[in-house]
Amino acid sequence: MYVVIMGCGRVGSSLAAGLERLGHEVAVVDRDPQSFRRLGPEFRGRQVVGEGYHREVLTEAGIGKADAFTAVSSGDNSNIIAARVARETFGIERVVARIYDPKRAAVYERLGIPTVATVPWSTDRLMRMLLPDGVATAWREPSGTVAVLPLPVHEDWIGRPIRELEEATGARVAFIVRFGTGVLPRPDTAVQAEDTVYVAAVSGTVSDVTAAAAAPPQEG
Repeated sequence: MYVVIMGCGRVGSSLAAGLERLGHEVAVVDRDPQSFRRLGPEFRGRQVVGEGYHREVLTEAGIGKADAFTAVSSGDNSNIIAARVARETFGIERVVARIYDPKRAAVYERLGIPTVATVPWSTDRLMRMLLPDGVATAWREPSGTVAVLPLPVHEDWIGRPIRELEEATGARVAFIVRFGTGVLPRPDTAVQAEDTVYVAAVSGTVSDVTAAAAAPPQEG
């Protein structure tokens, strides 16, 4: 693949090096020529000085033959403008923008631009490393409002219908992994031993949801 990267900070330079190691061709665009020092002497791709949302700069970077484009500069506005130019002007299908503001990320996702919301993503990664298995989120939508997480359940929930678990936790059961296969449950689907139950919950309620599932069901 031929990939154009806008932004030669720590993320952009690391991504460029990783793509080259995998045998891909890379062009890196940055307005600061000093930033290319991060690429190191082994880098063989193009280095283009300029604003990555200017058409002539992208043309110089070889956007016309690119298979993918990513904008990972330090500015949300610059990233999304560049991503839209790559998608809408040059017809690049694989386009990803890094966004710091999760609220903006949700808007750009609706425009059809996949985004990586840096702060929520980093937070989730840290939580997965810090917290016990099954507590941290497996996925969070771009605004950070809804999280999907594997939910450890008390053994007394085995044999109980999903609707009772939802009522007790206030969360929605998104799917179950049963014997290694994903299952979309019905309200009357019973929880079985060895099931991994994934629920969708509003951010800020994860601790309450986890505590409710860890307790035995309350009769009546």
